[in-house]
Amino acid sequence: MHTQVFARLVKSVAKVNGMPTVRQAFVPQPVVGRSAADLRAYIEGEDAVEGGPFIQRLIDGLTGSLQQDDIGAMSFDRSTPRLLEPDTEENLRDKFEEHRWTDFLPIVLPTEERVAAMLKGTSQAPEQVVGRMQPARFRELWEYTVEKVAVNAVMAGARPEYFPVILALAASGVTARSSSTTSQATLAMVNGPIRNEIGMNAGIGAMGPYNHANATIGRAFGLLSQNLQGGSVPNESFMGSQGNVHSYSAVCAENEERSPWEPFHVQHGRRADESAVSLFMGGWYIQFGGGPRETWEEKFSRSLAACDPFSGPVLALDPLVARGFVDRGFDTKQKLIQWCSENTRIPAREYWDNQWVQTLLLPQAVAGVEPYASHLKADPDQPINMFRPEDISVVVVGGETGAVWKILSGTYMGTVSVDEWR
Repeated sequence: MHTQVFARLVKSVAKVNGMPTVRQAFVPQPVVGRSAADLRAYIEGEDAVEGGPFIQRLIDGLTGSLQQDDIGAMSFDRSTPRLLEPDTEENLRDKFEEHRWTDFLPIVLPTEERVAAMLKGTSQAPEQVVGRMQPARFRELWEYTVEKVAVNAVMAGARPEYFPVILALAASGVTARSSSTTSQATLAMVNGPIRNEIGMNAGIGAMGPYNHANATIGRAFGLLSQNLQGGSVPNESFMGSQGNVHSYSAVCAENEERSPWEPFHVQHGRRADESAVSLFMGGWYIQFGGGPRETWEEKFSRSLAACDPFSGPVLALDPLVARGFVDRGFDTKQKLIQWCSENTRIPAREYWDNQWVQTLLLPQAVAGVEPYASHLKADPDQPINMFRPEDISVVVVGGETGAVWKILSGTYMGTVSVDEWR
């Protein structure tokens, strides 16, 4: 049983997971927030996709025999040609858009010569497998090579010297085109010597469209995700209700030189002289402020409490802000993270009323996983902590033209070595 908006997606998921003949029945969307009477009407009504009485379709699905069309659905062809037939540039651009191989901005056509030039940015063989990715949970993992990643890097307008960072993003297995209905995006932060070697921006305008490396690396990550994970087609393999502008390009570098704290990748077990990229999935919200001023504690508590409790926050602090926190006794990032965890509290009723907390964390609470089990036992009006320390990330980025900070939605997904892809 599914809701109607997932019809094409769940049929595909069933097929690629070896169950192409599984019977499906569909009720209308939404189901969240509906009364018991509304939901009863769904199942007593018509199947929202196939038509006919919903209950009868359930019975037929459980008891009916396979048909010839079912058997034909048990195989599929995944092969693709390596090269397209020669054509005019205009026609080729039209073909790329027609097949949804682009993000609908102008691309650099990936000729053999351009792809060969991109491949010079790494010592890895073109046929080497980089990783595997999927557009939605439970769909099949698509495997891709160095050459296939290079094709998308060319399309994005990236330069060969950027290629190791793009390969590291591809090797993470984290998609920049998640199919979540919440319209997730993936943010990425680069650390280590590679930042300066390729001219990435960690200062003024680092999180905006003001640097070629930042912009094209982020765009390449998006393109390779949609093209190498089996598609990113709205109403088929992408179900993000509103979409997310961060999906175009959301990569920048940490301003290690101006930060009073250790770099993010060092916090997560990498050497300071190692180049690495870290990924954060979310992109749902942004809070903004200045300081820290006299009332910074109240401002931070309110801003963090306004965040989504299911998607951990990334605190992106200008170096001026970071040093301001050091002056207030936060000589490490971890001390600031601990303060934020202890001082971000909302009533238990509000916490559990969140749709995604209820859907995804409630089962853990029922199973006894802490701290969710204790949150579930709390009185409705009892304040509980929204975030564990491990849910909160702190990075330093900005050019010191203003003591400003942002809090962005971004669950930490891991840190990947760039040096392995040089």
